[in-house]
Amino acid sequence: MRLDLSCKLRGRVAMVALVTGLISVSSPPAEGRDFRLNGRTTHTAAYDPSREVDVELLLAVDISQSMDTDEQEVQRAGYVAALTSREVLDAIKYGPIGRIAVAYMEWGGMGEQYMVANWAIIEDESSAQAFAAQIAEAPLRQVQRTSIAAALQKAVQLMQDNEYEGLRQVIDISGDGPNNQGGSVTKARDELLTSGLTINGLPLMMKSTESAWQAMLHLDHYYEDCVIGGPGSFAIPVRSKEGFESAIRMKLIMEIAGLSFETPLVQRVAGRAPIRCSMFD
Repeated sequence: MRLDLSCKLRGRVAMVALVTGLISVSSPPAEGRDFRLNGRTTHTAAYDPSREVDVELLLAVDISQSMDTDEQEVQRAGYVAALTSREVLDAIKYGPIGRIAVAYMEWGGMGEQYMVANWAIIEDESSAQAFAAQIAEAPLRQVQRTSIAAALQKAVQLMQDNEYEGLRQVIDISGDGPNNQGGSVTKARDELLTSGLTINGLPLMMKSTESAWQAMLHLDHYYEDCVIGGPGSFAIPVRSKEGFESAIRMKLIMEIAGLSFETPLVQRVAGRAPIRCSMFD
């Protein structure tokens, strides 16, 4: 299946209406908010409106050995361009609060998670540029294994420990291969989903014409069955370096605005044989 990068998002007015509707259903009034991730303390009496954001967004980016230097550079450039794009800034601007909290973490095997850009507010072009600059200027690194399970566990810890109060909480995880270290990815995912957050996926299939195992695995189906989950979750497969930036931009807009696809970009499990998630665990 090919990613249709011309996929039309709803208009700005519809986007704002949908986001507002989502928040009115899923979040209690600010003065009485007690929605927290498991293990995260709520201090309603000490409520600080400056910490309120439309979404807490953790970008978890694969740097395993299968990602060569060229692909890592394309990946970095794609995130930098998308985060500072007019479309993403407009999605932030027209949210009910008008700002988001975002962090950028690179990951590989167990114990190999690196904060490239720590939690920060993005609310305008200046704050977006400052955050993106941290990503652009950080040295590239490469690690051996692929532990999606450990990356998800670290991501939710970072969600729990930050100082922001998001109306929604989203982990955005990219990768070019299956979990091969750190135990069951589905067990890790299912435990995290009890906290009420959303896990979205960006399966990177840029080597699918060269890599027999990746083509055979159907990484987009693997991400759907084994990795993503939670309210409104989705995965956008990337099949070319040229399409990476557009895919990231689309994904960020949807996550910031709380949108979802009317027609999924990957085939639903009911219409095909399910992926055996534990095959590489």
